[in-house]
Amino acid sequence: MHPFVELAKRAIETYVREGRVISPPEPLPEKMKSRAGVFVSLKKHGQLRGCIGTFLPTTENLAIEIIKNAISAATQDPRFHPVQEDELEEITYSVDVLSEPEKVHDISELDPKKYGVIVTKGVLKGLLLPDLEGVDTVEEQLRIAKLKAGIPSYDQDVEIYRFSVQRYH
Repeated sequence: MHPFVELAKRAIETYVREGRVISPPEPLPEKMKSRAGVFVSLKKHGQLRGCIGTFLPTTENLAIEIIKNAISAATQDPRFHPVQEDELEEITYSVDVLSEPEKVHDISELDPKKYGVIVTKGVLKGLLLPDLEGVDTVEEQLRIAKLKAGIPSYDQDVEIYRFSVQRYH
């Protein structure tokens, strides 16, 4: 198991079982010292069970970002009730480390298998990770991201950003 995934799993298991937030590993591994947006996704029997993240870094390093977002994915995703202790053995984890978003000037620059998207209009913002099952076209990717943001699907007056991810299972 990749160290990022191990950290997310340990953070969630400790929080669910003991109600406490773990500290980052010491000494902090070199690969956890950088800063980036991170999404942590939980699945149970192949179905999404929680997914929370940040598209830009909000903490001082990747370790803290992973811990924070892992606990949020398990306890704060509004689509699901908080993860219970009796579910922990059935959950699989993935950690996506995001590149810095770059503005898209034409949708030909998008590829739903390679890039995630961020769609914004004013204060509304929707994000969709890349390479998701059932999302095979740019149009579908943008439609879902707009839906998540509360932007009507027909609204073309939006800003679009793309990003890539390093996905760890």
